[in-house]
Amino acid sequence: MRARDRLPRTLGESFSIREAEEAGVGRSRRNSPDLDRPFHGVRATAQPKTLAEFVYSYHRRMKRGHRYGGRTGMRLWGLPLPQLWTAEEPLVVMVMPDAAPPKTGGVRGRRLASDRAETTTLKGVPVVDPVAAFFTCAAELTVAQAVVVIDALITTASDYPGLGPRRPMTTPQMIADRLVQWGRFPGCATVRTALPLARERVESPKETETRLLIVTAGLPEPLIQFEVHDGGRLVGRVDLAYPELKIAIEYEGDGHRTDKAQWRRDVQRQRELEALGWIVIRLTEDDLKDGGASLLASLRRALATRSRA
Repeated sequence: MRARDRLPRTLGESFSIREAEEAGVGRSRRNSPDLDRPFHGVRATAQPKTLAEFVYSYHRRMKRGHRYGGRTGMRLWGLPLPQLWTAEEPLVVMVMPDAAPPKTGGVRGRRLASDRAETTTLKGVPVVDPVAAFFTCAAELTVAQAVVVIDALITTASDYPGLGPRRPMTTPQMIADRLVQWGRFPGCATVRTALPLARERVESPKETETRLLIVTAGLPEPLIQFEVHDGGRLVGRVDLAYPELKIAIEYEGDGHRTDKAQWRRDVQRQRELEALGWIVIRLTEDDLKDGGASLLASLRRALATRSRA
């Protein structure tokens, strides 16, 4: 590329038309075919492929007072959603009630009063606080999916996947207070129903799903992250447990299978638990399919065994 065709380094990998004009980039260069057009009025040196790249690209043309919320806000905070992100998912941008929502391809504009959400700069872009992101997405969620989100919001676990370092993001009481503050909004009934079902210290979305499957099937609710001791020695902490019956339920994510050291620790811990008289039910994502039929069958057998003991 000729030197006069090079873009100023100050523009970065994506920039708005206005920024290019202010940097002295002419119209022919701004409209040259080597530049991608992720959004109207935005140019990028390469086609965005990740959510972060799309978010940053659109940020170049965001107006003052605009901020990401809804699904986009939840994903930026690392909160679990039932659907994986795809490039076809529109970015959700919140604006003030008296402002016109953006109308451009790839963006969904929504109005939100300024006193309903705090604004945080996250990963270089403005986003509503995590509870507001959840509330503005609640209408798209089932009660079970909302419980998964609340469990993530209130967890103190350091190894919950995908979340940032801020643990917990909020508390059950603070969510209840925000519900009162917000009053009626789309999805508010879902949040109110889900809140009493949420539990602290959960370590993954699948752990929540497993617990809800068990309770929905009419079985007793297991304890979360129960520590098993042998005398004064910690044998291990199990995902879900019935301590009085010595039944442990462990969800095995892909990390347990691909990490050899983790797999070996899991096997050793299972042996120690069984030596102490525990029944250990290990399950994977396949065990949660078909309404958790496989898991529930194994759990019912274990409960029956203990009841006969």
